[in-house]
Amino acid sequence: MRALLAALLAVLLLTPACGDAAPDDPKLRAELLEMLEQDQRFRTADAAQADWDRVEKANTDRMRQILDTRGWPGRAMVGEDGAHAAWALIQHADLDLDLQRRGLELMRRAVDDGDADPGDLAYLVDRVRVAEHKPQLYGTQWETTADGEWKPRTPIENEAQVDERRAEAGLKPLREYLQELKSVE
Repeated sequence: MRALLAALLAVLLLTPACGDAAPDDPKLRAELLEMLEQDQRFRTADAAQADWDRVEKANTDRMRQILDTRGWPGRAMVGEDGAHAAWALIQHADLDLDLQRRGLELMRRAVDDGDADPGDLAYLVDRVRVAEHKPQLYGTQWETTADGEWKPRTPIENEAQVDERRAEAGLKPLREYLQELKSVE
């Protein structure tokens, strides 16, 4: 009995956390998670710019291939965590605005089909709008000033309604989000 429980525990611990159902493409899921792990390693470390550029270019090129051949890698295809990784990789493809726009269009359809997270979509909407020098809709993109104060990277459109839009996307109120940003400093 103990051996059976140990085996069951091992299976549970080794089974990837990817949502309720197994993804249709576990290999692509694993690749996306590895790409995101590399992305995060270089973003959070004091990495040489050349190394960061190399990883970002490789991830951007691969995401373009994935979108070309597979469309948006949503929850059904790559699980919840794989879909989140795909979003983060497109979000971080700042040097390729056309790819971000394309990802945004595909992700919108996936959200409409229940295959992607509306909160992730809100962040990508704002990321693209900031790159286009347009006001944000959800207030997700912030930066610090020289004196350490937090400010939106572009103004927030109709800021009086931002919390309604954030709630529709499943995001917490802007005030709470800003408190979290400040606490990470």
